[in-house]
Amino acid sequence: MSRTVARWILAIALGAIGVTHFVSTRGFRVVVPDWATRLTRLDKNAIVIASGAAEVALAAGLLALPRERRRIGVATAAFFVAVFPGNVHQWLTRRSTPGLDTDARRFGRLFLQPVLVVWALWATADPRRRIRRPRRR
Repeated sequence: MSRTVARWILAIALGAIGVTHFVSTRGFRVVVPDWATRLTRLDKNAIVIASGAAEVALAAGLLALPRERRRIGVATAAFFVAVFPGNVHQWLTRRSTPGLDTDARRFGRLFLQPVLVVWALWATADPRRRIRRPRRR
């Protein structure tokens, strides 16, 4: 799969999931840990809406801002890292959401997050740029 196709798939998935945050806040509230509301001073609905807005913005950026692609890829990867505690919270509290209605599925979801991080970084990398290694003296 080419990086372009991978980036488009990622953007479409992010955008679609982001939009569902606005439509089905209840399904996402169960994923928000209580400590997140204390830390951010936002209620769970606000966190769900904010994370949905972030997903939609990242999706749009992946497609519409080619010069910023690498930065948006890093931001997308950071977003996936930032929401990981919610996935852990959902698994530990055994709370169901659509598609994640068993312990096995919730546990499996934990292993998807690192894949998404790598995907975001790989799909937005410039294949022409090589990592420069320091010369030995």
